[in-house]
Amino acid sequence: MLANIGIPGLILILVIALVIFGPKKLPEIGRAVGQTFREFKNSTKDLIEDEKENVKALADTAGTEKK
Repeated sequence: MLANIGIPGLILILVIALVIFGPKKLPEIGRAVGQTFREFKNSTKDLIEDEKENVKALADTAGTEKK
């Protein structure tokens, strides 16, 4: 869906956001969205690392049980 927007569509969305929120509020909204994405990325990375550790621990446990 987002792949079909294109440059003119993005410019239109930016102009509409500028009109709705104003030039003072738009940078604050951008920062908040950026922080949200950053936190989501970090949380996802932590979950993936935890899952890798769990898989490794299971593999180690399975390896010691066979001996």
